[in-house]
Amino acid sequence: MNRAARVASPALLVVTALAAVFVALAIGGAAQPAGGYDPGVVVRYGLPVVMLVVNLSVSLTLGTLALAVFALSPADARWNRALDLAAGAAGVWTVSSAAAGVLAFIDTFLVPITDPRFGSQLLYYLTSIALGQSWLATTLAAALITVLAIAVRSHTGAAVLTAGTVAALVPMSLQGHAAAAPGDHETAVTAFGLHIVFAALWLGGLLALVLLGTRAHGDGLQALVRRYSSIALACYAVVALTGVVSAAIRLGSWGALLTPYGALIIVKSLALLAAGAFGALYRTVLIPRLDGDRAARVFFGIVAGELVVLGIASGFAAALSLSAPPDLPVSPLTTPAEILTGRALPPPPGVASAVTLWRPDLLWILLCATLLIGYLAGVVRLHRRGDRWPVHRTILWTLGVVVLLWLTNGALNAYEQVLFSAHMLLHMMLTMLVPLLLVPAAPVTLALRAVRRRTDGTRGVREWLLIGVHSLPARILANPVVAAVLFAGSLVVFYYSPLFSWATTDHVGHEWMTAHFLATGYLFVQALIGVDPAPAKVAYPFRLLVLLATMAFHAFFGLSLLQGQSLLLADWYGAMGWGTSALADQQAGGGIAWSVGEIPTLVLAVAVAVSWARSDEREGRRKDRAADRDGDRDLAAYNDMLARLDRGRS
Repeated sequence: MNRAARVASPALLVVTALAAVFVALAIGGAAQPAGGYDPGVVVRYGLPVVMLVVNLSVSLTLGTLALAVFALSPADARWNRALDLAAGAAGVWTVSSAAAGVLAFIDTFLVPITDPRFGSQLLYYLTSIALGQSWLATTLAAALITVLAIAVRSHTGAAVLTAGTVAALVPMSLQGHAAAAPGDHETAVTAFGLHIVFAALWLGGLLALVLLGTRAHGDGLQALVRRYSSIALACYAVVALTGVVSAAIRLGSWGALLTPYGALIIVKSLALLAAGAFGALYRTVLIPRLDGDRAARVFFGIVAGELVVLGIASGFAAALSLSAPPDLPVSPLTTPAEILTGRALPPPPGVASAVTLWRPDLLWILLCATLLIGYLAGVVRLHRRGDRWPVHRTILWTLGVVVLLWLTNGALNAYEQVLFSAHMLLHMMLTMLVPLLLVPAAPVTLALRAVRRRTDGTRGVREWLLIGVHSLPARILANPVVAAVLFAGSLVVFYYSPLFSWATTDHVGHEWMTAHFLATGYLFVQALIGVDPAPAKVAYPFRLLVLLATMAFHAFFGLSLLQGQSLLLADWYGAMGWGTSALADQQAGGGIAWSVGEIPTLVLAVAVAVSWARSDEREGRRKDRAADRDGDRDLAAYNDMLARLDRGRS
């Protein structure tokens, strides 16, 4: 593909996206003065255009880094070009984010640049107002990614930078109408965050394919495009799902599709459907035929068509982010629980509510679906290859994922924010029960056996897993003492620090809390009874000793809550308005940590003992086989030594 074609396709994307922005602004009216307040034509039209630049530069940064990490090798001539491209895109991201922050400030507070108060009020906006803080955080993160993308040239460094880019999108997910969505605020924020991450990965990866160009023929280009296509397929599924969820929350009814806001959503949805059709064409027709220069030219010509469609979607998305959705009826917040959480109190806990009450969490629904589908796909691949995989491991994994899905979306997720006892039960099950089911299923071993090995210097799932297992952080975390400190020590750090308040009152904190509990429990169980490969294994007596010490500490923590007279988060749990004693509920939570929490620990102790016995049995059989092969040479040598010693004494 020549240089002119590499420039023409992205230019076509930009021109189409700009045109789409102005069309969407005309349809939705987001650039029109509202309520008698007019920040000026430059701000009204400049902000959506700058938002488009932010979105496109974010996409190119993330997509290029991801393509480098999963589809290119440092030995490839395109490797350095990819990182340079990511650095340039991140630089544009930095400048456009700063501009968007300033324009958003003027649009919100109507303070012109010529006003003497502009500097001081802008500083207050960036440091004290949530929207300004998010733009400041985004700009600083983009600047850091720019510098690191210039300096980093290693494969592992690029992977860390990719993860950092995803993390830098979190402040963007908390902006705009997602943060102020009526009703289900948490689902709106989660859906919007996932939407922008996977849309950026999809569009940015496609842009990177075009801008980097390729001199590969046949299998070289085919492998590169096939790897991107796998990423794009997953992105399309998430973008479609989160788009539907976001639209349902903001529209509220089918009739709202007839509003200008609904018209924007319809056009964007049609563009994404068309882009999905392009993807289906790639996977079924084009990729299998990428065997020469002519096929490559045809492929990149069709890619230009997809970029036009994605440009339309990007332009309408930028306008949507600044357009007000239809007014939905909002119930007044009158009770303490509604004021604190935005929702009414759930019904009193009981058997019926444990089954019927749900509080869906889109992030964990997608994670659980990925974990289950990925595991079962690996098992199926092994069976098709003629290899066996223990049935009990598949059952344990399936049960563990189902339990995790219920914990993160069911009744306990609905009660944990308003009852400390429910929160503690959720904590205990996440950190102790779910890992007991997942760890013996050996997911890493399955992945290493089922995923194909790459031989071209690039790194796929299998290669990154092997690197992770043998890395220095893995060696540290695999140590039972370290895992035990994280498992037990985090109890004190979490509950007796501001982390507990953040995780209870903030949606991002809640997601972090769930992931933290699950991860520390998994590391602890893996260090004691894990069957997956680990950098080092310690003796079973030492593992049992660590477990007993952890059990004692855990029991002490539970008893301290059970007997405590000081209420944790008194201005939260103590103000919910249940009509019952919040301190008694907290003490009940301590009882759960002391009693219910110890049951999985006892099961774990039995599992360690059984694993110890089986290990000794395997070692005995190994020595018996060795003795059969060499005629028990070691024993004969030992007897000869004793005989010589006896003769020497006599």
